[in-house]
Amino acid sequence: MNIQYRVLSLLRENGPLSRAQLADRLEVPRPRLLGELDRLVVAGRVSEAGPAASRGGRRSTLVQLDPGIRFAAVDLGASSIDIEITDGALAPVASCSEPADIRSGPDAVLGRISELLHAMADEGHYTRLDAIGIGVPGPVSFREGVPVSPPIMVGWNRFPVRDTLAKAHGCPVVVDNDVNVMSLGERHSGVARTVDHLLFVKIGSGIGSGMQHHGRIYRGAEGCAGDIGHVQVEAESEGPVCSCGNTGCLEAYFGGVALARDATEAAESGRSPALAGRLAERGVLTAQDVAECASGGDNTSVNLVRAGGHRVGQVLATLVSFMNPSMIVIGGGLTGLGYPLLAEIRSVVYKRSLPLATGNLPIVMSELGPRAGVVGAAFLASELAYGEES
Repeated sequence: MNIQYRVLSLLRENGPLSRAQLADRLEVPRPRLLGELDRLVVAGRVSEAGPAASRGGRRSTLVQLDPGIRFAAVDLGASSIDIEITDGALAPVASCSEPADIRSGPDAVLGRISELLHAMADEGHYTRLDAIGIGVPGPVSFREGVPVSPPIMVGWNRFPVRDTLAKAHGCPVVVDNDVNVMSLGERHSGVARTVDHLLFVKIGSGIGSGMQHHGRIYRGAEGCAGDIGHVQVEAESEGPVCSCGNTGCLEAYFGGVALARDATEAAESGRSPALAGRLAERGVLTAQDVAECASGGDNTSVNLVRAGGHRVGQVLATLVSFMNPSMIVIGGGLTGLGYPLLAEIRSVVYKRSLPLATGNLPIVMSELGPRAGVVGAAFLASELAYGEES
């Protein structure tokens, strides 16, 4: 790990530090540190921030990340675009969000992302970008910066996302799976700040996970590690067809799309008067309707949530036995299903996993909620700009 990266990451995490504090924490000879700091000043990465508090004798000078550093963090979902501009310490400077349909294709979606970024520049939020981080809802070849056969991203297979955005904005770009990005966000400034072995599970329109080992994302040989939505939970010949084309997948049985489908069936069959009333009033049902009906005491809705939580718990119990994480964080749009979902997941994991693996294993909801994606994307951009890939 090079000294410049260590300096920049320390300043990112701790704010301004004196030269003496940096020398102490990095345990490098002071002359070498001063030489590296001079190079970082010339590169526009750090600047002086006035005198530090006295430690006796001559006061040292505070060093800070250059105030002009800007990162763009993009969280691209199946139906939304969320963008945040941050400074070098990842503090938000500006943000915007709008609906988007991932199925409209890469040219339209990436073009709209570029339009939004240029508009934020016109509003004075940045003059140049030091890096862009983007999470996309599908498998990604991290080395190449391209999605690979993403089930819900029609027309995106091997599209040069990284190179397209880099050319449009004149800065380095890093692309990763959206759940990996959310995992990084939760560890950087969410509930998992002190966790080195993290399993982050996104339950949204589909289901995926991001795994961290010793604080670093585990992507596997080709970048598709953690794609638990396509783990088989039922016999292959049974059940609904998944977006990947197979049957028996976890995602085919639970997630926003599957929950809306099952809620509609329950309403039309008369099993749930509460859901039937909403369907008659609105014409369609969503996972949010299930959440609201479950909170209102509708047994069918509660059972739909618990059945989904049970299936997720079964898959996570297997992962716990394999990975032995120190925390599981549940995030994504379906966290609004609340305690029934979390309670069922906990119950299955604690029952089916070895006591040694679960004795001190917290299973909790995301602290960052919908911001986990942009926080993680900003962190990933900073790692790229500062010289270290996460």
